[in-house]
Amino acid sequence: MKERSIGVTTAPEGYHDWLVDLKSRIHTAQQRATLAVNRELVLLYWQIGNDILTRQAKQGWGAKVIERLAQDLRAAFPEMRGFSPRNLKYMRAFAEAWPDVEFVQQAAAQLPWGHNLVLLDKLPGPETRRWYTSQAIKHNWSRNVLVIQIEARLLERSGNGVSNFESHLPKPQSDLARESLKDPYRFDFLSLTADAHERDIESALIKHVTDFLLELGAGFAFVSLPAELQTSLPTIEQIERELAGDGAPVQEKESPIQAGNE
Repeated sequence: MKERSIGVTTAPEGYHDWLVDLKSRIHTAQQRATLAVNRELVLLYWQIGNDILTRQAKQGWGAKVIERLAQDLRAAFPEMRGFSPRNLKYMRAFAEAWPDVEFVQQAAAQLPWGHNLVLLDKLPGPETRRWYTSQAIKHNWSRNVLVIQIEARLLERSGNGVSNFESHLPKPQSDLARESLKDPYRFDFLSLTADAHERDIESALIKHVTDFLLELGAGFAFVSLPAELQTSLPTIEQIERELAGDGAPVQEKESPIQAGNE
């Protein structure tokens, strides 16, 4: 008995539902793989930072050892940008901020490294950092939205106290999940590459919807633009000028790694 030939453009019965299911399973597998890689990377950075803290305390090593370590690690792993002196200092600050490795495993390692740097740079104490860590995972915030909510003092505006961390996993296709997939440190950890220009364009666009996000509050994250907002976006030329440095400079708070670590 000959099998009935099916044309390329003709889908058999049940094919569409099967395809939808396959796409969902692929997205889920991607997210699980991303979380596993991100977790290992953040834990590695914590371990390196903890080693630096321990050896400096017990053996009296000065700050110069970080310069030497960066040089040796970059020689051994030239494809990885994560071993710059600046990032090694962040690893030390990260381990100092989170001495409890269990919290790092449970919570901090669920966020991309860039999110953790924002928490270090912009927040003063562990309890506040813990709250924003929980909220970023719960609401699937991108790094830009995390910055916006911190600068808008969401914790104070919400009227909620700092509570125990409640574990959440990033939802597939959320801002946090997509940003985890594109995290440059994760790409370097796997010896892959990413398009930096696209990330820069996205960052510039985010700046122009800041007020809109603040009005939405904690339960929302920037996924796509309503039609009425699209007409207010800057032109490509304006974005490129901003990326080239012609726009107004952004004022940054002093990094925790800058004072007394050079």
